[in-house]
Amino acid sequence: MALALLLLFNFLPLENCAAFLLGKILRVPGENIAAFQAKSPFMAGLAAFFALPEGAAVDLWLARLLQFIGLFVAYLIVGGDILRKAWRGLCNRRLFDENFLMAVATLGAIALAIYQRSGDINEAVAVMLFYQLGELFQSVAIGRSRKNIAELMDIRPDTARLEREGELVVVDPDEVPVGSTIVVQPGEKVPIDGRVIEGRSTLNTAALTGESLPREVGAGDEIISGCINLSAVLRIKTTKPFGESTVSKILELVENASSRKAKSEEFISKFARVYTPVVTFSALALAFLPPLIRWIFMGLDPLWGNWIYRALIFLVISCPCALVASIPLSFFAGLGGASREGILIKGANYLETLAKTGTVVFDKTGTLTRGSFEVQGLHHSSYSQEKILELAAHAEYASSHPISRSLREAWGHEPERSRVRDFKEYHGEGVTAVVDDTEVAAGNEKLMQRLGLDFIPCGHVGTIVHIAINGAYAGHILISDVIKEESAAAVQELRQAGVHEIVMLTGDDARVAGEVGQKLGIDRVESELLPGDKVAKLEELLAVRPAKSGLAFVGDGINDAPVLRLADVGIAMGALGSDAAIEAADVVLMDDNPRNVAKAIRIARKCLRIVRENIVFALGVKLLCLLLGALGLANMWTAIFADVGVMVLAVLNAIRALFVKRL
Repeated sequence: MALALLLLFNFLPLENCAAFLLGKILRVPGENIAAFQAKSPFMAGLAAFFALPEGAAVDLWLARLLQFIGLFVAYLIVGGDILRKAWRGLCNRRLFDENFLMAVATLGAIALAIYQRSGDINEAVAVMLFYQLGELFQSVAIGRSRKNIAELMDIRPDTARLEREGELVVVDPDEVPVGSTIVVQPGEKVPIDGRVIEGRSTLNTAALTGESLPREVGAGDEIISGCINLSAVLRIKTTKPFGESTVSKILELVENASSRKAKSEEFISKFARVYTPVVTFSALALAFLPPLIRWIFMGLDPLWGNWIYRALIFLVISCPCALVASIPLSFFAGLGGASREGILIKGANYLETLAKTGTVVFDKTGTLTRGSFEVQGLHHSSYSQEKILELAAHAEYASSHPISRSLREAWGHEPERSRVRDFKEYHGEGVTAVVDDTEVAAGNEKLMQRLGLDFIPCGHVGTIVHIAINGAYAGHILISDVIKEESAAAVQELRQAGVHEIVMLTGDDARVAGEVGQKLGIDRVESELLPGDKVAKLEELLAVRPAKSGLAFVGDGINDAPVLRLADVGIAMGALGSDAAIEAADVVLMDDNPRNVAKAIRIARKCLRIVRENIVFALGVKLLCLLLGALGLANMWTAIFADVGVMVLAVLNAIRALFVKRL
């Protein structure tokens, strides 16, 4: 509407319209202005207001009047809400914001037009119009960023099919108690974490991990909420309430991410609070000091209109919209783009720290290796492999370590807990227990030394589990882990991303750790570490890192919470379903591909690069235009570009942070 009026009253032949209005409607002859003024003192005053020459025609005067009224209506339409916001800010003693600057600048331009008797308020309308267009463009850009977050939010299931007394009842997921049986039909989202008790199907985990490859599940498999069941009916026994399920944790993480501000955002907020009052008083000084100096000290014409016009231009140029809008949008878009790739970053502050990462520390098991240990053989034992595995599996039944799981899987049966008593776990060493009145010890060389037993070293590279039965050495089991296919590429991509040091911490044997480190090209390997030793080693690395360089620790979330919290940035990899990892980590990678660590760093660096570009561009253009405006070399259209044009370009640049697929 306002744009239509602006164009109408600039390109419509208003003099012809005025002549038609005078001749056909008001029945006034087309006489000159002097004759018309004589008929009405009011008309004489209006003619003087528009500063028309003595011999000007009446239709020219009426044309200017029509243009002023039309443009003023357009100004009120396009700028009414800005004026209201400025007035509310004035009443609430919050003067110095962009609404205040726009209101003062445009009302000043209108007052100047009245003072100069020109009636031309095109510039005031244009400033408001383009400012509103810039605000609209900004809201569209933010809406697009929010859409990407909303797509992730779509993983939240609306209902659950609960089995109750042999019937299926559709209920809210919050109403499903732990231990209930739910049914998930093909095409439905899994509403709550649980274990499959019947059925075999494929799951689409793309919304969670960013990976399109379906995942196979069957009876006995753990299943997480947010996945889409693709092919068959599944009966699932719930293991968590909905509020503690994976989908709830992820949604809470994403929703809270925008509340954690980066240092750049905090700087811009503080900068705007100081900057706006400074430029306001600078504009006031520009409007009054030079004219007073010319008039009082130099005896010259003060040229009030000229200097007030320069001050108004100064105000429009100085509006900090480009910075205030584009910097938070850049971080918001960066967080949205990362989440779409299955990389959940808990806040802009962590995104900023991640961009400065110069050292990456990996845990080995489950991070660089698959963590699926396989038994390769039994050496130096007089017992059968079946018997040794049976005793070891029972002794390790309560341990969550991947090696313990591999022993249970190698035996092929579920341990009977009733057969086990006096279980004791020695961190970083192994376990002891009594199985059917048989004393069993299973662990590494340190455990054998603790028990005072002689053992036979193994010549093979791998993880060695020494076994002692009833206080006598009974041989050792050779277990080997498999390096992930992506690990070597992950290390190479980290170097390409500018990471200067890559370290691996592990509790594994020195030979095994050394072989993995050599194959992957890792700079430094620390092995045979207890959980407490990992914390101490990380503190050493933090103490020697460069001042402006960050340190990231990457773990699979199992027993890594203290180290994840200690690092500058804690990255939990493949942490779906791990509450402790999601809680402790600053960045959660939703699958177990180590290459995503480098991708997360590249996303963060692209986002920070865009933020710096916008800061330099916006401040550079504004400072240049402010100087030109103060010297009288810039007009209001230059001011509009310096405000709205720069904001639009900065917002367009900020949106680039969304596009991270090819990084």
